[in-house]
Amino acid sequence: VEFSYPPLKRGEGHDSQSLPEEWKYLPFLALPDGAHNYQEDTVFFHLPPRCGDRTTIYGVSCYRQIEAKALKVRQADITRETVQKSVCVLSQLPLYGLLQAKLQLITHAYFEEKDFSQISILKELYDHMNSSLGSTLLEGSQVYLGLSPRDLVLHFRHKVLILFKLILLEKKVLFYISPVNRLVGALMTVLSLFPGMIEHGLTDCSQYRPRKSISEDAGLQENTPRLSDSVSAAETSNTNLGMGEGGRKMAGNHSVEGQKANVPFSQSEKTWNGAQSSNGTVQRLKVPSRTSPASSESDWETLDPSILEESNLKEGERENIASEQAENLASEGMSSESLPITVQPQANTGHTVLVPGPISGLEEDQYGMPLAIFTKGYLCLPYMALQQHHLLSDVAVRGFVAGATNILFRQQKHLSDAIVEIEDAHVQIHDPELRKILNPTTADLRFADYLVKHVTENRDDVFLDGTGWEGGDEWIRAQFSAYLHALLAAVLQPDNEKTLSDFGTAFVAAWKNTHNYRVWNSNKHPALAEVNSSHPFQGQYSVSDVKLRLSHSVQNSERGKKIGNVMASTSRNVVQTGKAVGQSVGGAFTSAKSAMSSWFSTFTQSTPSLGD
Repeated sequence: VEFSYPPLKRGEGHDSQSLPEEWKYLPFLALPDGAHNYQEDTVFFHLPPRCGDRTTIYGVSCYRQIEAKALKVRQADITRETVQKSVCVLSQLPLYGLLQAKLQLITHAYFEEKDFSQISILKELYDHMNSSLGSTLLEGSQVYLGLSPRDLVLHFRHKVLILFKLILLEKKVLFYISPVNRLVGALMTVLSLFPGMIEHGLTDCSQYRPRKSISEDAGLQENTPRLSDSVSAAETSNTNLGMGEGGRKMAGNHSVEGQKANVPFSQSEKTWNGAQSSNGTVQRLKVPSRTSPASSESDWETLDPSILEESNLKEGERENIASEQAENLASEGMSSESLPITVQPQANTGHTVLVPGPISGLEEDQYGMPLAIFTKGYLCLPYMALQQHHLLSDVAVRGFVAGATNILFRQQKHLSDAIVEIEDAHVQIHDPELRKILNPTTADLRFADYLVKHVTENRDDVFLDGTGWEGGDEWIRAQFSAYLHALLAAVLQPDNEKTLSDFGTAFVAAWKNTHNYRVWNSNKHPALAEVNSSHPFQGQYSVSDVKLRLSHSVQNSERGKKIGNVMASTSRNVVQTGKAVGQSVGGAFTSAKSAMSSWFSTFTQSTPSLGD
């Protein structure tokens, strides 16, 4: 890191190259692997919290390269023909697209200066973001800027629902493509389909420790302060602007202007180790009201089902389950008896009312959204540097949704349950049993087909950019929200076997064993009583369903793809020869008949492989 504003470490200069131990991978995330192959790129990444804090740090980095001969001022450390640098912002709010839009403009202007010593523009960026960005932006649609479910459905089509269910099951999912902007865009768009996930569901998604020796790990674990401890101020930064040696340019912000009522984007007084007011006096840290379970190497396991069964939850036991949260809430003047185990329905006042989940620690709505997927050692890493490879096999990591551009990640298939090759819209699931669990039901196929048709069909009433309400981004997110709410409502109903079979009996059984389901089911959500508890596309089996199943099977199996290729070959031969019957056409039809016969025999015996 060549430059940071304010400094990444307290007491050091803006040009200090030392990094906090928790952020040792920062330069490799901000300047991605293989960046030299592209003139510019954008990276979204997550950093672990520092010094006892429990909130993810959200990073956005804009990379560019320029020929050294084009520079007006060539510094001594520039020895190559091209200069590669990244400007990066570290934020406490997940405003990925909004930060990217602002940062791209500044990065372009910074490079246009052709003099990298002109850092005043980076300081201006820091001041501008502090004054213009705040937590209120999480309540609007700006949090989804740049994330397009419409494009996702156009590309992955019916497989979008498979991706959705994969993450619900908390599997190890690896996304793969270059450059990074396509990677992080697709990954974060999938997450945006989960209600409230981008806004409030990622605060505990990067609880990992950089690689160390065993002895160092043991010492760190003993000395790490508990969440309820009060720690004196050691760092007051929230977002940092910095420039890295060898072309790594970091941008971020430290809050030094004192506490603000609206909790601006770069405010750090309440979220890091301590607070420093504008007059320089050190204040004690106030324990944050948003508490999430600590994710150490020994406690990432999912909650014991017997603890969370409603019949076993007596009042005293509930207090024990939420003891860690109770300590923090007590510090805010609340007693442990007032923990909101039952989430009451809220009046429709035009905006969602959120309360801290007593177990998840996330800000939840009246339905229990977002689900506590990215907690207790389940990581979300939109971009992983090669230096983080060890996290895939770390015993403290029970699962992940991660993105990678280096082929080494894709080659080691044993480290993940599924590899999503974005370029080919290919979802490779290694375990046959998992493929069976994720095989879409008839109702699921209807739902996916409904999405695809609304996105792909040409309509006269949509806006010029093709993003009217039906088939648009907000509409698609609303459909997935309705799907998930229906699933949650269905599992609460007695004698619900037939209803749940529309979602997939094997899938629901697997989902009930996940950490996010147990946490959600441990609370009461009366608001779900008003939700229709059946699959949005339940109904009698019809001929159209047979066609839909056949179409899905053809698109998602090797034999099906061969049939498609044979039919395409037949069509070409007819056009080229201009004859109704000919040797080439006859051969093609013979080949098609053989492939079709072989494929149908397999189709009737077993379920098509989603991973093929």
